[in-house]
Amino acid sequence: MTAIEIARSMETDAIKFYTEAAKKTRYPAGKKMFETIVGDEKRHLAIINRIIEGLEVTYDDVSPVKNVTTVFETMKDQMMEKVEATDDELEAFKVAMEMEKKGKEFYEEMLKEAKTDKEKSLLEKLVKEEEQHYSIFENTYNFLSDTGNWFMWAEHSIVEG
Repeated sequence: MTAIEIARSMETDAIKFYTEAAKKTRYPAGKKMFETIVGDEKRHLAIINRIIEGLEVTYDDVSPVKNVTTVFETMKDQMMEKVEATDDELEAFKVAMEMEKKGKEFYEEMLKEAKTDKEKSLLEKLVKEEEQHYSIFENTYNFLSDTGNWFMWAEHSIVEG
């Protein structure tokens, strides 16, 4: 299997996993976050398929962090409710972090082999998006596993006593 075929397989697997995770996640903002990431992964897959078909590729400037921030801003009231994540939900976020980490590492390796500026540019953008996805999942995992401390660290609070 070629590197681009591996990339296609990785993106397809990510779409399946995140779609299933969205169905199983009870936390509304987490569910919406998974659905938003599915959109990113579908866009990655479409780009990879165009490359395989030998077609011209254009890459829209997209910010996964901005997209997810918009999701969370629209669901602010629901986010303030006490969140009790199940072990399965937390495990889904751990798996998601690992998938994004491996995806980033894979695209970084492909970047070393890139022959054209277009390939390099595309792969650099994919690496950046995978990093952002990882950060999104990590923050969500931390929030769901320890909501009180997450707010303290997110707001840079100093505990005085």
